[in-house]
Amino acid sequence: MRAQAFAKVNLSLQVRPPDRTGYHPLRSLVRSIDWADELEISLADDDAFSVDGADGVPADESHLVWRAIVAGRGAGAVRRPVRAHLAKSIPPAAGLGGGSADAAAALTVASRLLRFVGDLGTLGRELGADVPFCLTGGSAWMEGHGELLSPAPADDDFAVAVIVPPFELPTARVYRRWDELEGPEGPAVDGRDLPASLRDLAPLRNDLTPAAVSLRPELGDWIADVSGIWGQPVLMSGSGSALLGLFPTFEEAADAARSVSGTRAARGCRPVLHGVRVAPGPDPSA
Repeated sequence: MRAQAFAKVNLSLQVRPPDRTGYHPLRSLVRSIDWADELEISLADDDAFSVDGADGVPADESHLVWRAIVAGRGAGAVRRPVRAHLAKSIPPAAGLGGGSADAAAALTVASRLLRFVGDLGTLGRELGADVPFCLTGGSAWMEGHGELLSPAPADDDFAVAVIVPPFELPTARVYRRWDELEGPEGPAVDGRDLPASLRDLAPLRNDLTPAAVSLRPELGDWIADVSGIWGQPVLMSGSGSALLGLFPTFEEAADAARSVSGTRAARGCRPVLHGVRVAPGPDPSA
C-alpha cells in the first residue's frame, strides 16, 4: 500500500515559555502543501525498512516511520511483519514537517494493513507535535503542544514559494536559543502584504525567527536577500531554515522559487486539503 505524506508550512507561529511539561505551548496557522514524500508498506515475512533520497537519515528503529509502524502494530489486530520503503523529497530539518508527515502516513497505512480501529490522533501525539495535524492536513490553527486543532480558512487564493537555505536548524536547539533570548517575538507581516483570505488573520509572525537567526546569522542575510528578490516579506516555516513567500498563482510561486540560487531545495507549491493521501486499491490484508 502506497501513500503520499505532504509537507506543511507555518504561516504564523506564536510561541510561549515552557509549561510544566517542559514543552512550549504554541499557536500556529499551518497549511499543507503539495510537496510530498512517498511511503510504501506491505505485509512481509520479516520486518524491513529502507530510505532513499535523504543522506544521513537513519533507516532503523529510531526513525519516526518505523516508530509509527511499531505503534500501529502494537494496537492492531494483525501482528504481522511489514516491509516499508520511504522515498524522501521533503528536505529534513527545514521546518516543513517532513518527519511528522512521514509518521502520519505510516500510521494511516499501518492502521489499514494491521486493522487498527482506535484513535490515530492519540498515537500521533505520542510521536510528535506536528503529527496530529499531518494526519488530517488542510488548513488549521494548531495550539497547545500540537494536539488542539481548529479549522482555519482554506481558500486557495495563493500559492507558496518555498526555498531552503543550504544548512539545517535542529528544532530543539532553536527552541533552546529562544529561551536563552527570553522569548522574542518574530517580525510581523500585516494584512496589506497577505492574500485576501489571510488578511483578517494578520499580523502573521514566526517567533522562532530571532532564535534561528541567532544560531545561524547567515539566515538573516537569506531573509533579506530573498525578500529583495521577491519584493515582499518573507516568512520562516517552523524552526527553519525553510523560507516562504505567498503569491497569487502557482506559476508566480514557481518562478519565485527558481529565482533564488544556492538553495538546498526550492519549489513552488499549491495548498492541499489533506495531510496523507493513500493510493486506491484492494486491501492487502484481506
